Amino acid sequence: MTLIKSISGIRGTIGGNTGDNLTPIDAVKFAASYGTWLRSYAGKDDLKVVIGRDARLSGEMIQNLVVSTLVGLGIDVVDLDLSTTPTVEIAVPLEQADGGIILTASHNPKQWNALKLLNEKGEFLDAAQGAIILELAEKEDFDFAEVDDLGNITKNDAYIDVHIDEVLNLSLVDADIIRAKKFKVVVDGVNSTGGIAIPKLLKELGVEVVELYCDPTGHFPHNPEPLKEHLGDICDLVVKEKADFGIVVDPDVDRLAFISNDGEMFGEEYTLVACADYVLSKTKGNTVSNLSSSRALRDITQKHGGTYEAAAVGEVNVVTKMKANNAVIGGEGNGGIIYPESHYGRDSLVGTALFLMLMAEKGGTVAELRASYPSYFMSKKKIQLTPELDVDGILSTMAKKYENEDLSTIDGVKVDFAENWVHLRKSNTEPIIRIYTEAKSQDDANALADKIIAEIKAVAGL
Repeated sequence: MTLIKSISGIRGTIGGNTGDNLTPIDAVKFAASYGTWLRSYAGKDDLKVVIGRDARLSGEMIQNLVVSTLVGLGIDVVDLDLSTTPTVEIAVPLEQADGGIILTASHNPKQWNALKLLNEKGEFLDAAQGAIILELAEKEDFDFAEVDDLGNITKNDAYIDVHIDEVLNLSLVDADIIRAKKFKVVVDGVNSTGGIAIPKLLKELGVEVVELYCDPTGHFPHNPEPLKEHLGDICDLVVKEKADFGIVVDPDVDRLAFISNDGEMFGEEYTLVACADYVLSKTKGNTVSNLSSSRALRDITQKHGGTYEAAAVGEVNVVTKMKANNAVIGGEGNGGIIYPESHYGRDSLVGTALFLMLMAEKGGTVAELRASYPSYFMSKKKIQLTPELDVDGILSTMAKKYENEDLSTIDGVKVDFAENWVHLRKSNTEPIIRIYTEAKSQDDANALADKIIAEIKAVAGL
């Protein structure tokens, strides 16, 4: 059982001992820390926070604890109940709220939950803000409101519909063009809130929907991370139903993966590539993804005359670089689409609409579309080190070894070679170095990873 405190929020497993797991006491303490920070950050007493959750089994319990804690601090709460991460992000500025909390452990299994923290823009807090909240949680110095000053709760379950309307009103989304194509799509909502939001959006766009695991019970029917090894059921159903493609989201609906019409994975890395291909064909501009994402986005961006930049891993880092570079679209290779015309957050509803527009305009099959893109293959491995080893020193030595290559050290060590790349990142919780590689064949990607692992072992004396 685990409790992980980081600058981006707190996540952990339900049950067990306080401080070791995400117990009710930990949920209250962290919610109080956020509320206390927010009062100082906003510089006022009359605060409003938007709360929403995915469908996981512990969600209602954690929601009640967090809402009550904020009310106890004198903060008004807009309770969206079952929602999605991007829906909460959109709701915060629409409600003119001072912040938001999303109760979700994203792609983690059912025993996990988490508090994801937002600012007044509906965007994730930065590292400095997260550090202050962690410090407040350690001090446990909270000033709760007296009885006449308790916050109020307003329930609003309409925001998924509001979110869908926002998507339909995007300048590059034409519902009539999509409706005319009469697409048929299978949706795997992993029995969470994607099973509410994605089918609703598709039906508004005139798409025939075949629902698979779209009942938001929180009983995940498979590992909720949208990877190939977990998605056999939808791959089979797309073929059986003769569907145009399949859509898979994670429990909080910020990661989006497609299944091609032939039942094969379109590839999570290529979700962003395809959506960027469509956006860049209409809007000239730049793109951003993180250092561990596919080079295919760079290729597509350059094809359209734009400039590609890589950010450190983490959504807040991608958003910061997108703003600095005036990127028209960006995101992460895990299926996260960030489209600034909508908002600066990963959004599977926006990604779904952009992908449907691409398919409607290009014609042909999803398998043919995938075959038209540059083909890259990734390897993701890790090397276990002993606790006494200096991991930062090992990474510095590796950076020195490749200093004459195209090198980035903003987040671990990333080396871009002519035909491939490698990215080395240390774990923040254990003595591990993760090795990500990409090449033009799976064998080459694996071979590069094995070569780098051997070099790290030599440096570490293993």
